[in-house]
Amino acid sequence: MSTAAPVSESALAAVSAWPVNIGQAARLSGVSPKMLRHYESLSLLGAVYRTESNYRQYSLADVHTLRFIRRARDMGFSLVDIAELVGLWHNRKRSSASVKRIAQKHQLALNERIEALQAMQRSLETLLCLCPGDGRPDCPILDDLAHL
Repeated sequence: MSTAAPVSESALAAVSAWPVNIGQAARLSGVSPKMLRHYESLSLLGAVYRTESNYRQYSLADVHTLRFIRRARDMGFSLVDIAELVGLWHNRKRSSASVKRIAQKHQLALNERIEALQAMQRSLETLLCLCPGDGRPDCPILDDLAHL
């Protein structure tokens, strides 16, 4: 999903020549070049300037948007939600209620996933306690999996 962490704001501010190429944008945003192209294909960035040789050139605003996307991905938001959040972030007439609605929906989904993972963990702990883990072929773990 992501490469190394994005550079600090001070390092970002120290870049003297904008726009930057895809490698520099990736390093500055912490997003891999492959994902950067993917986000562009999904129109999360808007129109990225291209040179006469068709090389992508990213503005400071593009890099900020990429950092926003990276942070949203790190928090587990879906690309659909991120597209909406990016749109809201760029819209100064937005309602914070719209943003909160998306975040609340995501929090509920996270809570459901956490509960499901905890249930799986409890089941596995029980099965591990039941399995002797010796040289015999009988295995409660395999028996349980076979009955699902």
